Amino acid sequence: MKALVTGAAGFIGSSLVDRLLAEGYTVAGVDNFSTGRREFLKGALENPKFRLHERDLFDEKSLRDVLTSDFTHVFHLAANADVRDGLKHPRKDLEQNTIVTWNVLEAMRHAGVKNIGFSSTGSVYGEAPKIPTPEDCPFPVQTSLYGASKLAGEGLISAYAEGYGFQARIFRFVSILGERYTHGHVFDFFQQLRKDSSTLRVLGNGKQRKSYLYIQDCIDAILATTRHTTGKPVEIYNLGTDEYVEVNESIDVICDELKVKPTLEYSGGDRGWVGDNPFIFLDCTKLRAIGWKPKKTIREAVRLTVQYLEGKS
Repeated sequence: MKALVTGAAGFIGSSLVDRLLAEGYTVAGVDNFSTGRREFLKGALENPKFRLHERDLFDEKSLRDVLTSDFTHVFHLAANADVRDGLKHPRKDLEQNTIVTWNVLEAMRHAGVKNIGFSSTGSVYGEAPKIPTPEDCPFPVQTSLYGASKLAGEGLISAYAEGYGFQARIFRFVSILGERYTHGHVFDFFQQLRKDSSTLRVLGNGKQRKSYLYIQDCIDAILATTRHTTGKPVEIYNLGTDEYVEVNESIDVICDELKVKPTLEYSGGDRGWVGDNPFIFLDCTKLRAIGWKPKKTIREAVRLTVQYLEGKS
């Protein structure tokens, strides 16, 4: 088996690269290092079955000499994941999430490679009318440029699957935590508390309900769906746990791990920014039906993430 992973030096991408190599795949990794970190690929670079290509996927022809007909899988994880500040640079989501996805699909079409796994997001559900939210939930109005750009990517992939015979697996993630985690509210809270453990500033009222998934459980899910064949051109899977926590609860775990008791200062309101869904909880029944279930709880994932960040600080 031979796989190409875009965003290979990122948090999820590098973790997937390691697991694919462990399972015997030959892997080509592609990253432009705008946010990816070469240190995450240290182990992979020592493996003769891995090759790294530093490319900007916004260049339509960037994959033409990398992706050849002998590849069996493409895992497209490269993206701009800056949900919070998307309105400050609205073109970035279009370019890095939608147009880049089209570039990847075109490279696959030219090479005759037809199996793609795509990292989408639970944000495509916006403020979902149904909780827990299943894959076939009707879509409300999109609430973030990030979610909208990912939904556009899903649409392109579905059209290529129907038109060119691709087999697509689309992963709608909740937020992922764990080793190599580099951005998000746990990271932000950790950084704040390392600078000043007396006070913690919290966007919103702290009562936002969120779901998270541990990185290795996420990779287990991706690989489980890759091994599972349904014959349908497109399969969409929610990736999450069967629980959620309030932001305040995650703060309690972080503070307990760091042994600090800060005063909490809230910005107010039921969300931290435009597009911040105050309740995210995905129905993962479909994924569980193929034999997958998470090994870590959300609280365990938060604790492991803080331990990782402590080791890096």
